[in-house]
Amino acid sequence: MNLDRRRSLQPSDRLARALGWLGIGLGLYQLLAPRSVTRTLGVEGAEAIVRTCGARSLATGMGALSVNPKQALWARSVGDVMDLAALLALLADRDHPKRGSVKLALVGVGACAATSLYCAQAQTRRHAYQGGRTPDYRERSGFPRGLEHARGAAATRSGLPSRPMALPSPARSPGPRLQATPSRQRDTSGYAKGSDYDY
Repeated sequence: MNLDRRRSLQPSDRLARALGWLGIGLGLYQLLAPRSVTRTLGVEGAEAIVRTCGARSLATGMGALSVNPKQALWARSVGDVMDLAALLALLADRDHPKRGSVKLALVGVGACAATSLYCAQAQTRRHAYQGGRTPDYRERSGFPRGLEHARGAAATRSGLPSRPMALPSPARSPGPRLQATPSRQRDTSGYAKGSDYDY
């Protein structure tokens, strides 16, 4: 039987997947084009740091696509906080030539950090509930006072006796009586008189 797994995903699962694909795309960009990132932010010469951030983003993005993405989401949240700290340090320099680009990056990373933190908390609550101890209901019947008491209570509420009455005799049933029809007579030829073969 084929089941569509997408129908069983909760909103936090879909959000985790979106964050995962976003992290993979951003990580590949930082790994393949680190100089473009450093020129945009005005930090030329920091390509190694950008590649490190790209590898981290790629790893956490792949982890966010797993069945239990909470650890990857927490790691992504920590990485986003580190990126925010680095961007704030750049923004503190009033003579920085790319302050506008740094502000835009700060807004984007801040939004991603808040989303990752929310999703990490939601996934942690979900998997903590699923991983909890399952209650044992083997000794419960659903009838607190016993099955026999439930049967008697149901009969009393419906106005019926606890045991069903026997069906009435056909001789005592009301209404006209039908006379029994006589059996057909057969002759020596073997067919019944009054049948379709009687001409």
